[in-house]
Amino acid sequence: MNSTPTGRRETIDGLDSVAFDRTFRAGIEDVWAAVTESDRLARWIGAWTGDPASGAVDFRMLFEGDEHQAEVLTIRECRPPHRLVLESHVPGQDHTWHMTLTLVEHEGTTRLTFSQSVGDDPAMAGGVGPGWDYYLDRLVAAETGGDPAAVDFGDYHPVHEKHYLQMFN
Repeated sequence: MNSTPTGRRETIDGLDSVAFDRTFRAGIEDVWAAVTESDRLARWIGAWTGDPASGAVDFRMLFEGDEHQAEVLTIRECRPPHRLVLESHVPGQDHTWHMTLTLVEHEGTTRLTFSQSVGDDPAMAGGVGPGWDYYLDRLVAAETGGDPAAVDFGDYHPVHEKHYLQMFN
């Protein structure tokens, strides 16, 4: 899909983050479902289990290998279909990721802006940037009738790692 990095450095909710935009020829409710419903997420990134009304769900990335441990997604803010703020924490690890999804619909298209914090270690951008370019391109493929499996992680990492590292140095 994309052969160039699409992320940019932004401060989101006071956190140093990498932000990305993707635009869909679809209504906001449909794009919201693509990024929040477990069966739709499973086509391009992973699946969650649990009850979102509890304030947290267990999320497992499905395309990172079997050794990838499930993480807990804590829902910090949820305003369907416009904004979702999550914290991701893998049990037994110290790091917490902050993610924000914002959707805006205009004249039959919906723009998704996704961001993830890089935490206290700007070097994290070297993995965060290429990783989200990859997964968001898988989302685009899934939602436009393409094959997410045709999106090759090797086209993103380590190819774009330096680009993202330079944003934070």
